[in-house]
Amino acid sequence: MTADLDDDAALDRTQEKDRAHGRFRRTVQMFRKFMCIRRGKTSTTATEGTAEPDSGLTELQAEPGVSTDITAPSGDSDSPMNDHTAKTLMAGTENMAITNTDTGETQGIPNTDTMPIPTGIHAPELGYFKESADSSQQQVPAMVRNIHQRLGSHVTVDARLPINVLRLAEEHPADVVLTLLRCAPSCDRAATMMWRLIGLSGSTLEKVLPTLLCVMEDWPLNSLSTSDGDDTPVFALAATLALWVIVQVPRCHEAMNLYSSRIFVALLSHVVITTQQMPEEVDHFWRVCWEEHRLPTNPNRFAVQAMKALLCRLRCDNEVVAMGRKRGWDTLLCADTQHYAVGLLAREMRRVSLPMCSGIALCLLGLLSREEPRWDLPFLAFLVEVLECLDLRECGDSVLEMMSRYLLSECRQRCRLALRGLVVLSKDPAMARRMGSLSQQLVELLGDEDGEVVRMSLSVFMNVLENKDILVSSTTAPKLAEALLPLFENDNGHVQLLSIHLFSKVMELVVDEGKKPLKTIVNRSLYPLVIYWDDENWHVAKASRETLICAAKFLKRRDLKQLLKKDQKLKFAERLLADDRSRVAECVRRALPFMDSPQQSLREAAARFTGPEDCKDRLAELQSVSPLQSDMLSLWIHGPSLSVAIYLLTAT
Repeated sequence: MTADLDDDAALDRTQEKDRAHGRFRRTVQMFRKFMCIRRGKTSTTATEGTAEPDSGLTELQAEPGVSTDITAPSGDSDSPMNDHTAKTLMAGTENMAITNTDTGETQGIPNTDTMPIPTGIHAPELGYFKESADSSQQQVPAMVRNIHQRLGSHVTVDARLPINVLRLAEEHPADVVLTLLRCAPSCDRAATMMWRLIGLSGSTLEKVLPTLLCVMEDWPLNSLSTSDGDDTPVFALAATLALWVIVQVPRCHEAMNLYSSRIFVALLSHVVITTQQMPEEVDHFWRVCWEEHRLPTNPNRFAVQAMKALLCRLRCDNEVVAMGRKRGWDTLLCADTQHYAVGLLAREMRRVSLPMCSGIALCLLGLLSREEPRWDLPFLAFLVEVLECLDLRECGDSVLEMMSRYLLSECRQRCRLALRGLVVLSKDPAMARRMGSLSQQLVELLGDEDGEVVRMSLSVFMNVLENKDILVSSTTAPKLAEALLPLFENDNGHVQLLSIHLFSKVMELVVDEGKKPLKTIVNRSLYPLVIYWDDENWHVAKASRETLICAAKFLKRRDLKQLLKKDQKLKFAERLLADDRSRVAECVRRALPFMDSPQQSLREAAARFTGPEDCKDRLAELQSVSPLQSDMLSLWIHGPSLSVAIYLLTAT
C-alpha cells in the first residue's frame, strides 16, 4: 500500500512537470501563430563590423554548468532550434504600427534598419537570471535597464532576450513595470517591444497588470519604489501608454478579462480628468509622447482611443459602434456633457456584459465612497445605470449611504442621479426597509420646481410603501399628505397620478398615533378628488374615485361611501357642503380654479360646489378671483337661476 502511494506521488510530480512544459510549448505555438516571423540577418554580420556589446550585458553571462534551457531538452531539440524560437519572439515585436482612429495616420514604432539584429551570441542565461533574482532582487531593475538599453542600441543583441524579459516579468513584475516606465516613460521602440512581449504571454500579463493599474490609478504621478530603492515619480499617462501597446497584442484578452473592470475605470478616470484638468507637467509629458508616436494631441482623445481598443478586445465592438453612431464619444470629450455620454456608454454595455458592469460598479463605488471624490459626476452617472448589476446584500448599505449624501447636493444633476439610484434601491424590499431616514428629505423634494425630481421622489415613496410591513410614522404622515395635496393639480399626468395613489397609501399605512393629525388633511382632499373623479384621463378618474373610497373608510363615513359606490357625484358634493357650512367659502375658493380648466368635465364638476343658495353671500366675499370668474359669480348672485349660472360656467 505504501509503495502504491509513493508511485502515485511520483506520477503526480511527473504530470505537474509535464503541465509546466506544456504551458511553455503552447506559449511558443502562440508566438508562432500570431506574430509575423522575420528572419534575422546571418551571424556573419555580427562578426564583420558590428560593435562589441557593452560590459553590462557581459556581466549577466551564465556561470559555467548552469543550464540555459527553460524546458527539458527532448530527443529532437537542440540549441539552434531554441535560438530560432527566440528569433521568432524578437521578430514579432519589431513592428509596432497602429492606426490613429482620429486622423487615419499610422502611429507607433516603424521597423527600420537601425533596429537591433537578433543573433545567437552573448545570451544572458535564464538559469542565472533565476538564481541571481532569488539571491538579490535588487539587481532586477539594473537587468531591466540593461535589456532596454541593448534593445534600443545599434549593437547586436541576443535573440534570447525576449525569453529573459518574460522570465523577469514573471518573477518580479513590479520591478519590471516600474523600471521600464521610468527608463522609457514615452514608450520608445525598445520599451514597446518589451511591452508587446509581456502582452504575448497570458500568465506574465496577469502578474504585470496589477502594478500597471496601480500607476494608472494614482493621478497624476505615482511614486512606488522598486527593490533598489528608486521611487522616482512616474506619470500615470505613461502606464496608460504602455497598456495601449499591450491591448494591441493578439490574444491578450484572456488576461485582460481578469482585470477588465479596473482597466475600464482607470481609462474612464483618465478621460474625465484630462478633460477637466491638465497640470502643466502632464501637458509637457504628453507633448513629447504625441510628437514621438503621432498620437492624438489631446490626452483625453488618446484615453478614449485606448478605451475603444479595450472594449473591442473584450468583444464589445457593437457597443463601440453604437456609441459612435449616437455621437457618444464626442460628447464624452466635453466637460459639460461628459456625464450624459458616460450614462449612454453604461446603458450600451449593460446589455451585453453584466459581469463586467458589476465589477465596474464595485470599482466606482470605492471611488465615490471617499470623503472628497474628485470629478465624481461622470462616475455617479455610470454607477446609477448599472446598480441593478450589483449584489445589494453585500454592498447595499454603502450604496444607500452614498446616494443619501448626494441627495443633499446643491448640484441639480447630482441630486437627480441620486434619486434615480434610490428608485432602483427602493425596489429591493431589504433596501426599502432601510430608507426610513430619508423620508424628511424626500418630502421636501416634493415641493421642488423640477418636475423630474418630484416624479422620482414620488416613485421612491411608492416603491417603499409597496412593502406591506412598512408603516408610515405619525410624524411623516401629515407632512407627506400635506405635500401631496398641491400635486393633485400638477400639469404632469404621471406626477398627478402618483400623488393620488401615494395619498391613498398614506391613509392605509399610517400608524394609529398618526390618524388623528391626518384626519383634517384627508377632509381637505375630498374636494379636489371629487372634481378629478370627472377627469378625462381615465386613470386619474379611477384613482380619484378609489382614493375617495379609501378616505371615506379612513374618516368612517359610511354615508359618503354609499354615495361613491352609487356614483352619485352631485349628492356627494352637496353632502360635503352640508357637513360644514362654515367652510363653504374655502370650498368654493378651491373649486374656482377649475372653472378655467380646458376640460369641460372639470368645469361642470367645479360648479357642483357653487350651487347652494346659501353660498351666495360667501361667494360675494371671495377675493383674488379672475375677472371672468367675477363676472360669472355676479351673474349667479344677481341672476334668475342656478341653472343659468351653471350653464355660463361650463360653457366658457
